[in-house]
Amino acid sequence: MSILGSRVVRKEDPSLLRGEGRYVANLSLDRPLYACFVTSPFAHATFTRVTTEDALDLPDVVHVLCAADLDVSPIAPAIRDRPECARPVLATDRVRYVGEPYALVLATTPQAAFDGAELVFADFTPLEALIDPEESMKDLVTLFPGSTNVFASSAATKDPDLFAGADVIVTERLINQRLAPCSLETRAMAAVPTPDGRLVVYSSTQSAHGLKRTLVKCLNTDESRIVVRAQDVGGGFGAKVTVYPEDVAIAAAALKLNRPVTWHEDRSRSMVGLVHGRAQVQYLELGATNDGKLVGYRMHIVQDSGAYPAFGALLPTLTCLMAPGTYMIPNVETSYVSVATNTTPISAYRGAGRPEAAAAIERMMDRLAAQLEMDPVALRLRNLIPKDAFPLTTPTGANYDVGDYAKALTNLCEVAGYVPLRDEQRRRRSAAAPLQLGIGIAVYVEVTNGGGSSEYGRVEVQDDGAIVAYSGTSPHGQGHATAWSMLVANEIGVDLDQVRVITGDTDLVPRGVGTFGSRSLQTGGAAVSGAAHELALRAKRVAAATLEASEADIQLSSIGAFVQGSPSTSLDWTTLAKRAREMDQPLDVTLDFAPADATYPFGAHLAVVEVDVETGKVKLVSLTAVDDAGKILNPLLAEGQLHGGIAQGAAQALLEEFQYGADGTPLTPNFADYSMISAAELPSFNLFHQETPTFMNPLGAKGIGESGTIGATPAVWNAVIDALAHLGIRHIDLPMSPQHVYTAIAAQNS
Repeated sequence: MSILGSRVVRKEDPSLLRGEGRYVANLSLDRPLYACFVTSPFAHATFTRVTTEDALDLPDVVHVLCAADLDVSPIAPAIRDRPECARPVLATDRVRYVGEPYALVLATTPQAAFDGAELVFADFTPLEALIDPEESMKDLVTLFPGSTNVFASSAATKDPDLFAGADVIVTERLINQRLAPCSLETRAMAAVPTPDGRLVVYSSTQSAHGLKRTLVKCLNTDESRIVVRAQDVGGGFGAKVTVYPEDVAIAAAALKLNRPVTWHEDRSRSMVGLVHGRAQVQYLELGATNDGKLVGYRMHIVQDSGAYPAFGALLPTLTCLMAPGTYMIPNVETSYVSVATNTTPISAYRGAGRPEAAAAIERMMDRLAAQLEMDPVALRLRNLIPKDAFPLTTPTGANYDVGDYAKALTNLCEVAGYVPLRDEQRRRRSAAAPLQLGIGIAVYVEVTNGGGSSEYGRVEVQDDGAIVAYSGTSPHGQGHATAWSMLVANEIGVDLDQVRVITGDTDLVPRGVGTFGSRSLQTGGAAVSGAAHELALRAKRVAAATLEASEADIQLSSIGAFVQGSPSTSLDWTTLAKRAREMDQPLDVTLDFAPADATYPFGAHLAVVEVDVETGKVKLVSLTAVDDAGKILNPLLAEGQLHGGIAQGAAQALLEEFQYGADGTPLTPNFADYSMISAAELPSFNLFHQETPTFMNPLGAKGIGESGTIGATPAVWNAVIDALAHLGIRHIDLPMSPQHVYTAIAAQNS
């Protein structure tokens, strides 16, 4: 019986619960120097001299390093034809956002490093700050002199026939507000020179190999000199895929001083230093016939890319790719422009461009339903892509693999009790109750492993019989040790505890892409599973030859190999590994799995909220989700990902927003001002799995790490506006805070 599909408890948890996690802050280093960065208090300014004398007068401060002290190259720009947006490791003469580092203090204690950083000053001349991306487009002030603030764009064709045949066209300006990722562990890194001339880097990263590649380039060194080890990582949510100037500076300082250097930033610095997410303005038009048949859809995006446009400037390409969502829309037109602002750079954040697409089309479907006075579920069912249309290439070029969107929506409405909920809503409206009920629907599809990147996997039986799986993925809470152990155990018949999983060490794993974009199982998992399968075939061949039996009669188990029907005729794993080497068929298999294309998970979410029409307060009463990520390896792990994703999606809808003042000063730089969601604001989620296996990998699996986020935000957004629809309210900007909701109600009543 296969272990796949079972609710296996995570192997990772016992050590974490006992406080035995291996984090950067737990490292025991020999006479390390503690680092603290000096960062800009201005959003936009030039500067000349950096004053370091007062800091160096402190007894435990050893060094203060500026850009000229580090022999490094800037971090290469993601937009290759715009070299000006390469990120300096330390700013030299200009700063472009509050929090940009321009000096590095090194001390023998963490407190001394922090105190020293408070005593380093630069002679700043403030410049006008650009905070609004639509103002930045005008180029009245530029972040990079002699350049434009527009760093990426696509043409807006404005097809005059886009809405031909439409009886109704609804329009809206939507904002996906700026979010801070807020991982529990902030950025952390330690760089340790070794006697043989290498540098071992311990980092809280989502991609050990990606960090190594950047360090090799920026330090202008040979790749054999750099080792990166990502141990336990306390959350990432996409933000730790980015390689930061601070990473390069710490490594460079350790090499320069030939001494371990360690850094763990505080929360306030993390809030402005860790990349932000979303920050997208959308102009939308959706046209349909009077009976609700969709005709055309237009999306134009203005993307805030922050001070150093990198991957964030390219996020609209994913939003445009996924613009049609789950619907059969014959005419779709998308365009975007990405601009620089004097704010923290934007990059990947759980969903990375796809939540923005789902929020856009799902809000517009509700806007259209209200305009047509049509039930929002009926409108969706009228337009969902039918099951027999797959595989399908959308008008925006997405190659949807498999799907059954109508089944997900109809199942959702049944398990969530959609009809009784509408009855209760009507009752409250008739009674003019202060707590009005809102029901929000979202049907989503997203893309995982976009671009179809490959991943490394290796499985070996060591000399002592130990079974080890190696993966190029770099987990930060997903449960890869459990999942990859399940895959190996399933192929070779051993117990889960016999499998050791190694990830995030560039010395032991020669290559890898990392963990982001919901790609791990369908790439890294498929690689490990395929390697284990080949290893099992080799083991059976070797055992059959040694035991003089047919390969078909060889059974693998936790103790080794034996002949079916004669268990005493056997070889343990140690003997089997030795015999395999002698036969030149070592039990050591490497596989790089490269899928032909991405996969497209989908699902449907229904949120129920209560809105106090007297105060604007919103309570999320329930959220029911039917999610389809193909074959589910471990429902327990999948549900953990969904719980986290839904919580983040609901948080965007209800609470979170990183804000700046007009001069670029952060207004929400800590948890006293930035509203984080907690268990107190969340109900228990009702999760249901639907399985439509993909043909893009042997496991039939799609990604699930970001699905909850993508479905939850528009479902909750729609629910709040649905609760107020009878008052004539058609739209409220995110987040749906009591202030925003109360203001909308008051404006409608005035």
